[in-house]
Amino acid sequence: MKKSIYICYTVLSLILVSSCSDYLDINPKGQLGENQLNNVEAAENLVIAAYSSLGNENYNNKTNSLWPYGDLRSGDAYKGGAGTGDMEEWNLYETFVSMRVDVGGLDQKWYRQYVAISRANNALRVINGLNATDYPKKDIRTAEMRFLRAHYMFELKLLFKYIPFVDENLAPEDYVTISNREYSDTEQWNKIIDEFRFAATTLPEQQEGHKGRANQFMAKAYLAKALLYAAYEQNEQHQVTGINSQKLEEVVKLVTELEGRYDLSQDFAFNFLCEYENGPESIFAVQNSLNDGTEFGRLDWSAMLNYPMNNEYGCCGFHQPSQNLVNAFKTDNEGLPQFTGFNNLDLTTAAQVKTQNVDPRLLHTVAIVGLPYKYKTDFIFQNSWVRQIETYGNYMSLKEVVLYDNPCFKKVNPFMSSSKNRDIIRFDDVLLWKAESLIELGRHTQALPIINKIRKRAAESTFRLVDREGAPTGQFKVAAYVDGVNCTWNQNYAREALRWERRLEFAMEGFRFFDLVRWGIADTYINAYLQKEKTRRNYLAASVFKKSRDEYFPIPLSQINFSKKLYVQNFGWY
Repeated sequence: MKKSIYICYTVLSLILVSSCSDYLDINPKGQLGENQLNNVEAAENLVIAAYSSLGNENYNNKTNSLWPYGDLRSGDAYKGGAGTGDMEEWNLYETFVSMRVDVGGLDQKWYRQYVAISRANNALRVINGLNATDYPKKDIRTAEMRFLRAHYMFELKLLFKYIPFVDENLAPEDYVTISNREYSDTEQWNKIIDEFRFAATTLPEQQEGHKGRANQFMAKAYLAKALLYAAYEQNEQHQVTGINSQKLEEVVKLVTELEGRYDLSQDFAFNFLCEYENGPESIFAVQNSLNDGTEFGRLDWSAMLNYPMNNEYGCCGFHQPSQNLVNAFKTDNEGLPQFTGFNNLDLTTAAQVKTQNVDPRLLHTVAIVGLPYKYKTDFIFQNSWVRQIETYGNYMSLKEVVLYDNPCFKKVNPFMSSSKNRDIIRFDDVLLWKAESLIELGRHTQALPIINKIRKRAAESTFRLVDREGAPTGQFKVAAYVDGVNCTWNQNYAREALRWERRLEFAMEGFRFFDLVRWGIADTYINAYLQKEKTRRNYLAASVFKKSRDEYFPIPLSQINFSKKLYVQNFGWY
């Protein structure tokens, strides 16, 4: 968090879930007594410790950012780095076929999420023991912790589907006594929804002076997101069996309430620049920091490996956009996406970008050789900056990086980082949830102006996309959809337009795979992607997405063993 809520490491937060339990049986030498914990100061410290888990990540398989899970498995990105053996577990995610139930990085992700949940539960135990007279913020802090707990549970649900639901009434050492099948898939979603609903009705509209703290509007936005995912009901084999219209109606209602509170930033670029963070579009963001009195600051470690291999940076070339993604930004003569045929001819060079109609969001998202890197007109992206072109091609990701001469950039040798915030929920995302809900409710005509609003902002976001002479770096052409003129806006067309818009708007931000699973199209979409991409990238030759298995990761084997086989493995991973 920023200075308003400094992240602290405190002994009060060390009641953790672990895959190894022996040390829990040893009485620590410096135990804190009950009186030291049951007071307002301890409660506040525990609350801060729970928030700190939003930024407690590392550059490897322990990242809180979802790009290794949501981009590499979706067809939007290649792993990158120094070949398939570099961060090998990410290669397993991307190629599917060799995935195993004992992958250590997944066990670490599970563990770290439950550490975060445990911190929220620790805080709630202490808060519950205090009275409102002594602790006037009791209800607010309770709602904050339930909001954070729901966030950590939501991410687990996206990754593993069936998870144990633990709250403050259960001692940490008893977590493994709760089955991950205690509740059905729908019931688990409803538990998470209830958490966000409580937060939305309890939190204040603003927490003055504390940009990172949860407020009513953050909770309403996350409630809408949880409802949207829960609306797509799945069976045991992960197939979508129906869409709950009541949940979609509530998504529409919640987003409508938020529309007067937030707005799109004037330029799409503002969402990815330090100097514009916490702007009108940012709803819930991890508040990173620099020069905050700690050794390194609270940096964005999730992007540490995603910088070029040049003198200004130096490491490590991960998270590279796929050719399929780059091609998806092409537009036709009308300025509309090329729903069919977009992937027949590759868009590869700066010269092609300047002569082929493209959506400007391409150059906000993808570094292309011969064009300015991150809007710096005299800093031209080169082939020599790419780590292993022969394996992963020569594109690199732009949204999560910052320029080497930006005040928020910091080297943590040999890696790169910055204090740029990481958005978890933005207003553009929220607007498209409403559009998606309206389309699935059969009210697709009401979704049309929402999607056009997003496209209008994209079309106008070209100010920074220029060369040293001020000339445009691309032939930018994006048009609005006009029913009966350049399209026939029926439900099927609207659905395709919405799904395409989500891909372009949030490319390389870690969301795509979870969209595909929610819509029930992951198997057909990804296997079609792989069929073509295998001709471009040899390392994908054996890759195949297995339906009714690969929609979710396996429950980590070490967690199943830790629970003494109480946890049940996901379908397809038996």
